[in-house]
Amino acid sequence: MEPLYILFAIPFFFLAIGLEYAYGRRKGRAFYRFNDAITNLNIGIGSQVFSLFQKFVLLGAYTFVYEHFAIIRQPQTVWSFVLCLVIFDMFYYWAHRWSHAWNFLWGAHVVHHSSEDYNLSVALRQSWFHNLLAFFIFLPIPLLGFDPMIFFAAGAVITLYQFWIHTEAIDRMPRWFEWVFNSPSHHRVHHGVNPEYIDKNHAAIFIIWDRLFGTFQEEGVKPTYGITRPLRSWNPGWANLHYYAEMAAAMKRMSRWRDKLYLIVAKPGWLPRELGGYQAPPPVDADQPKFNPQPPGTLNGYLLAQFVLITLGLVAYMTYFDEIGLFYQVLFLGIIIVSTMIVGAIMEQKPWIRTAEIVRLVLVVLSLNSLYFTHYTPWFSVMLLASLGAFTFLATWFVLRTRIA
Repeated sequence: MEPLYILFAIPFFFLAIGLEYAYGRRKGRAFYRFNDAITNLNIGIGSQVFSLFQKFVLLGAYTFVYEHFAIIRQPQTVWSFVLCLVIFDMFYYWAHRWSHAWNFLWGAHVVHHSSEDYNLSVALRQSWFHNLLAFFIFLPIPLLGFDPMIFFAAGAVITLYQFWIHTEAIDRMPRWFEWVFNSPSHHRVHHGVNPEYIDKNHAAIFIIWDRLFGTFQEEGVKPTYGITRPLRSWNPGWANLHYYAEMAAAMKRMSRWRDKLYLIVAKPGWLPRELGGYQAPPPVDADQPKFNPQPPGTLNGYLLAQFVLITLGLVAYMTYFDEIGLFYQVLFLGIIIVSTMIVGAIMEQKPWIRTAEIVRLVLVVLSLNSLYFTHYTPWFSVMLLASLGAFTFLATWFVLRTRIA
């Protein structure tokens, strides 16, 4: 749950995504859609930005429980790490399973399921808040006396393992492997909205937990991916918040406070009798067209350039986060999040995108120069010239391309 290891993994993520894309092209299989993949990655960028703030709460909570309430103290050895990994993986199974069973957790986790494609970029489509909401489930681990560094190292391994299982490029692994370990086939089931696949295969590394606790399902028919009520948006913020908005709307229709409060921990689909009772997921139409509004081809290059710049901004933000101070930490969090949302709006061709994008570019220039003036004074002149040149180029490119469109 400590995000810094992701910083070093980013180049490998993009390399793997590029190889998967190239393999799909070679085999004549469309693993990727530009708009969906960019949205997946933008949501992942937001997840990492918020993780930088959440890490203080999560590390602090773990360390506090470890230092004050640990029953025993585990030695810092390879074997204690392996034991911690297995225990962590079991708790992850239950956290994941409960994230499909309790509305307040599903509201955060649903973002990971809302892509209608299945590829390596989906692995990076992670909630902005889920770790903060579900962390309490893992607190028995510090009670068992595992050092915080061992705990977070185990969490990093579990997170990184799950990247490679988000692919259709790998059909099946050897049978012995799939009996014990999670695999692309098993995890495709988890992302399917077919009735037989819903709420199955919650494991991270060891699929044995699903076999033991009755949630295992073998892959049969090709899964239909997404959620039962499609998101139909490229907005990363809405992807993270839409389910809570639906919960709030449902609460407004309820007359009893008991029902309003119960909705928070109820199973997704639950409603009180006055609103018709439990609403089963609607039937899945495997042939239903995917949400796929296309920006004019003239804008694809601009969108790709913006994604590259946002990613470089994320890397710089993560690298220098501790030295820029709270004001700029919050300011650039806002800029990065707004940037990903405007990219989504451009792909949806919202009518206000030209004004919003120019204002965003101005805000980026002012913020960067303010930061360099106060923190990196010797480089201020360089940043001023470079940012003004970049602004002129990007603003001209965007305005001309939107006029052509």
